[in-house]
Amino acid sequence: MSASSQCSYKYEQYKETADWLLTQTHIRPKVAIICGTGLGGLADLLDNKVEIPYKNIPRFPHSTVEGHAGQLVFGELKGKQCVCMQGRFHFYEGYNTATVTYPVRVFYLLGVEVLIVTNAAGGLKVDFKVGDIMMIKDHINFPGFAGQNPLCGQNDVRFGVRFPCMSDAYDKDLAQLTRQTAEEQNCASFLRQGVYCMLAGPTFETIAECKVLQMLGADAVGMSTVPEVIVARHCGLRVLGLSLITNKVVCDYDSQEHANHEEVLEIGHMRTIDFQRLVSHVVAKM
Repeated sequence: MSASSQCSYKYEQYKETADWLLTQTHIRPKVAIICGTGLGGLADLLDNKVEIPYKNIPRFPHSTVEGHAGQLVFGELKGKQCVCMQGRFHFYEGYNTATVTYPVRVFYLLGVEVLIVTNAAGGLKVDFKVGDIMMIKDHINFPGFAGQNPLCGQNDVRFGVRFPCMSDAYDKDLAQLTRQTAEEQNCASFLRQGVYCMLAGPTFETIAECKVLQMLGADAVGMSTVPEVIVARHCGLRVLGLSLITNKVVCDYDSQEHANHEEVLEIGHMRTIDFQRLVSHVVAKM
């Protein structure tokens, strides 16, 4: 697929995938969860699971990154019917915006109403600690500044309007529900809120880039999430975004620290139980 063909799919193609999935399971999900790097264990909490590898799903992309299992998992979480993506798609894998966001429109056609999107991110805010969970209150779409927006090209009104609003991208009621749940589940001490900035990757940021992002008001930085959120909001889905802070970005030229993918996976495993508990109880209250 050409990287320049930004809107490669038609409504009927998304519908073909959705219709096929509906024949594979009796689950009719209202909540979709995109599991970020090292966070795929969320799907293990589902009851009455049906696991479908991406390679078996018509038109579905394949995940190529360590820490991403590469399958859809349908099931029930605390009594709520859900679908989880164990593994997402990224620009740095060579996918364009239409492919990165393909599952979101499929979820919409399945009847999903809420998207919970998770990621592993680097902490830019000085008082963030490794292991903190940041609720995303807003985002900065750096690829979008360069024209890499998943809504570029012809608009299909069956999905949404030509010029969707993004000032309310992250649902305030879901954020409040998450804060309440964090208090109840003893997660409040490491729950934060902030602005997520997306860069295309796959390189981690230079020191100069980190300083620029801090000046722009970014609190955490990663390589995903924003395209899916844009498409979800275009479809009218409510969005809750959660970033697990897996490393502190390096902002000092004398520092001996180096960001690496293994550290991201390790912190993901360490905070997994807390993260899963928080998300599952939020879903239960929806």
